[in-house]
Amino acid sequence: MNIYAISDLHLSFCSEPDIQSWDVPEYKPMWEIDRSWQGHARKIYENWTKKVLPGDLVLLAGDTSWAMRLDEARPDIHYLGLLPGNIVMIQGNHDYWWQSISRARQKMPSNTSLIQNDCVFFDGLAICGTRGWLCPNGAFFGEKDMKIYQRELIRLENSLKSAREGADEIIVMTHFMPTNEKNEHSGFIELFQEYRVGTVVYGHLHSRACRYRLPEKIWGINFHLVSADFLCFSPALIGSWQGLVTEPPGR
Repeated sequence: MNIYAISDLHLSFCSEPDIQSWDVPEYKPMWEIDRSWQGHARKIYENWTKKVLPGDLVLLAGDTSWAMRLDEARPDIHYLGLLPGNIVMIQGNHDYWWQSISRARQKMPSNTSLIQNDCVFFDGLAICGTRGWLCPNGAFFGEKDMKIYQRELIRLENSLKSAREGADEIIVMTHFMPTNEKNEHSGFIELFQEYRVGTVVYGHLHSRACRYRLPEKIWGINFHLVSADFLCFSPALIGSWQGLVTEPPGR
């Protein structure tokens, strides 16, 4: 089983996509913000289907849909069901449609699992995660951010605790980079080290902000920035299982 990761799909289909013509309007087209996103949903679909086999695992690290409500996200959720592989997803800061975990899970296609305060197992491999948040001592971290930051630490530890029994290996997803822009040690890193996490994938960073990304290996942990535009809209191979390969060749 190969393990891939990508984040920040930022889908906004007005109706279920037609993969033959892709002639579907979007209510918040990303290309209006950045021309490199022109036709990005089709690019992701085509790259994904070329790489990913039905038995593979794809980690989706947040900001999947621009929808504000679960019913509005229906076409974007349908899109996930068209993709091969087993998808495991966390919430991003723009996933407002994800309000109730139980209601969201009911609407997911059969190939997609959601993580919130828990984990997903694949034959001894545990996938954990949480949205994350800005980290202390960062340029944009304010007094109001501390409460959210601490809550996300609790959610991450709940997820990691749920994997403690029966996990031979743990991979963690966060949407936000789990440090500040200076790549300083944080509460998220402390939890990764405490629970012996070897691989972390994260998104959220786009364009010039990608220069703040973490080194590929630091504190004994392998980190992967997987924002869709950073990956040229193609899922990144981050490992395989059984026996996790933490440093595969290329993307």
